[in-house]
Amino acid sequence: MGEFDWFSKIGATPEAVAVLNDQPILFFILLVVLVAIALECVLMWYIHHATLKPEQRKKKEKAGAAKKPPAKK
Repeated sequence: MGEFDWFSKIGATPEAVAVLNDQPILFFILLVVLVAIALECVLMWYIHHATLKPEQRKKKEKAGAAKKPPAKK
């Protein structure tokens, strides 16, 4: 029994499980790449929101604020 035999239960081929058991560094490289991509997405989202102009931001209405009645024609 290898360290990555649980992959066969989720659909991995026996050859893929054998490769991961032989070279477990591949699995950890995959995890590092996925985490790096997630961090890059979070950084892009932060830069996007930090550089918005004030007029581009949506203004939140206060809960107690009364709404204006519709204009009469």
